[in-house]
Amino acid sequence: MASKIQPLGERVLVKPMAREEVSRGGIVLPDTVKEKPQEGEVLAVGAGKRSDKGEFIPMEVKVGDIVLYAKYGGTEIKMEGEDLMILRESDILAKKTK
Repeated sequence: MASKIQPLGERVLVKPMAREEVSRGGIVLPDTVKEKPQEGEVLAVGAGKRSDKGEFIPMEVKVGDIVLYAKYGGTEIKMEGEDLMILRESDILAKKTK
């Protein structure tokens, strides 16, 4: 499915990871109180951007990276029943290391 969308410029396609649906105390959380996920897997990346001087700046993330992103960053889309996010690379705060 990710091959059907190719982000442009400095944008990244991310699949948000599901959050815990049960609290530490064992209470099942309804959708209305769950926070938006802020972690996901990179499915596709754009080519990068150009600086003011015209120099090419490559992307720092790659397909398969697990990233943490800004809570209200990006645009939510739904494709083939899956929730996805298109983010600017600047909305990505960190990537997990192995």
